[in-house]
Amino acid sequence: MTRAGWRLIPGAAAVRMGVMDPELEAFVPLFPPADLSDPVTARGGLAELAASAPVPDTGAMTIEDRTVPGDPPVPVRVYRPLRARGAIVWLHGGGFVMGDLDTEQPWATRIADSAGVVVVSVGYRLAPEYRFPAALDDAYAALVWVAGHADELGADPERVAVGGHSAGAGLAAAVALRARDQDGPRIRFQLLNQPELDDRQETWSAREFTDTPWMTRDKLAATWGHYLGGEPGTPYAAPARAADLSGLPPAYVATAEFDPLRDEGIGYALRLLQAGVSVELHQWAGTFHGSQAIVSVEMSQRQINELAAALRRAVGD
Repeated sequence: MTRAGWRLIPGAAAVRMGVMDPELEAFVPLFPPADLSDPVTARGGLAELAASAPVPDTGAMTIEDRTVPGDPPVPVRVYRPLRARGAIVWLHGGGFVMGDLDTEQPWATRIADSAGVVVVSVGYRLAPEYRFPAALDDAYAALVWVAGHADELGADPERVAVGGHSAGAGLAAAVALRARDQDGPRIRFQLLNQPELDDRQETWSAREFTDTPWMTRDKLAATWGHYLGGEPGTPYAAPARAADLSGLPPAYVATAEFDPLRDEGIGYALRLLQAGVSVELHQWAGTFHGSQAIVSVEMSQRQINELAAALRRAVGD
């Protein structure tokens, strides 16, 4: 990709693919290089980026670190706003490789404050040290705990959602599949923001968007390599591989225009609809993967407000 959404094809003229939001485009040079060859260094870079993110006022909520039963026990951070009715098990992004409770605090705080729901942010184990299904096991353990302790958290046990961003959204979709298949806790809603769902990378956007901001084809391949260790994905690792999507919770799916993950998110939403699942799908024009982290931009504010509104309608009102 070049500026303003031009794509250059060797031996051909430039082909117009769309226009990036001009406010967002100004920030592209400030994003760190997309490199996951050294996971430890990548984690440090994400931590620095997260530390600079603005955090909403937390005076109207309580924040508590807990450990929930699992094998091993799973760290979570609970954000409890006043008068919350519902709860969401929230799974951070980072390509299964990066992110933790601290890097996710700006987002978890914002979701709890804006949607008015209890947010249980999960510190799941990271690849490549812990490959699939470690992260999924941790996420599912958190769901079981939240469902069993909703009253204690001040939430209605019938108003429990799962959600996340990027790899975290993929994990949320996998949790929903597992809960359906194993007669697990009832999930009322799944909030899937720019979900990472398919290790095969065969969609148009996965093949064509090789140099888009923040997420590239090579970086996406690296995330799956770390998570799966070279093994092909299964439906619980890569939910796009699931043959049957019927009986899953209603979903809100958001995708970014200039994102290798775009088409797998759209495709998953369409397949959910075809399976009889209620879905709200929003494709955000002019955006790129993770661009909503630039909260000063009007487009990002719209995205964040809509995510919160969808969650509030589903489990908060």
